[in-house]
Amino acid sequence: MNTNKTLAIIPARGGSKRIPNKNIKDFSGKPIIAYSIELALNSGLFDEIMISTDSKQIAQIAKNYGAKVPFLRSKQNSDDFAGTVDVLVEVLENYKNKTGQIFKVGCCIYPTSPLLTIKNLKKGLDLLLEYNLFTTFPVTEFSYPVLRSLKVKEFKNKPDIGKVEMYWPEYYDSRSQDLPSFYHDAGQFYWFNSENLLKEKQLFTDNSGAIKLSELEVQDIDSLDDWKLAELKYKMIK
Repeated sequence: MNTNKTLAIIPARGGSKRIPNKNIKDFSGKPIIAYSIELALNSGLFDEIMISTDSKQIAQIAKNYGAKVPFLRSKQNSDDFAGTVDVLVEVLENYKNKTGQIFKVGCCIYPTSPLLTIKNLKKGLDLLLEYNLFTTFPVTEFSYPVLRSLKVKEFKNKPDIGKVEMYWPEYYDSRSQDLPSFYHDAGQFYWFNSENLLKEKQLFTDNSGAIKLSELEVQDIDSLDDWKLAELKYKMIK
């Protein structure tokens, strides 16, 4: 049995609430999930590319673009409380138990990542293998210094206005360029060693690594405004 294979897992459940049908909504001419599928296929990094979904509609669209759906996601991991790790563990265990396939390395690619590039995806894999890391993923810097962030104490019955205080007033006179940089998860992909993931059941440890991306390469999509920004960035880049 070949246990050195690489698997791409694209998690795409059907129950999006903030943006209905988010994972298959049209993005610059085709379902947004198609970008993740095509990128994985064109990268040449994977032996298999699969979609983890509870939706037959998403499954069919995914197949149309070249991905596999060997099994549907369980109801247990299809609600709002199921995390990414739960989905990945279920997929790896199903492959082993139902098909006898074991993958040494896996990559979770989110279905709403049209700005992701093959170059950055490969960087993540190279980083994982070169330094024997638990996981690797892209990060981007917060656009404004976190240590100069503000909190707003709302006036009664007026949620859009209030009094302002600094979270860290000791940095009131600090120049932005003198403050340390802070980063957040770009929400595009996670490379992982399958054996480690099944054992630890987490994606972030003290042996995780990151590649830095610019704000232009990243866009979290949680609202229709985010969607419009992602399309603008996509047009600028592509």
